[in-house]
Amino acid sequence: MFKHILVPTDGSPLSSDTAKRAIAFAKEAGAKVTFFFAKPDYPVAFYGEGALIDPTTPDKFAEMAEQQAREILAAHEAVAKAEGVVSASLSFVSDIPYEAIIAAAESAGADLIFMASHGRRGFSGLLLGSETQKVLTHSKIPVLVYR
Repeated sequence: MFKHILVPTDGSPLSSDTAKRAIAFAKEAGAKVTFFFAKPDYPVAFYGEGALIDPTTPDKFAEMAEQQAREILAAHEAVAKAEGVVSASLSFVSDIPYEAIIAAAESAGADLIFMASHGRRGFSGLLLGSETQKVLTHSKIPVLVYR
């Protein structure tokens, strides 16, 4: 049914566990997996009394974000390869992860987005929301939420 699965990851233990489950799901379905990491944009500095000075330049920040993305994505690709699942990686710069996830799924030609649920319930979940909830709300591509 599904032939190309996008798996967003941020390197956290929760997203790493979800990536492993997505690999198993893809193996059962005979699907390809594309792992996605949304790199943060350079933070805008605030000046004034009590402001923190960040000595990191935009270029250095971008280099560090790219290195982090490469490490996280390579680790997931290695697991997929060990399981015999064809995989690829994709990374965009975005401070709005849910939009980047949807754009990545469309760009990769994915027919399913396989995401973790953060597990917040009740009032805190309602107030804080989640990237998963935003993807569910805005994506035209089916989303499988793994708990």
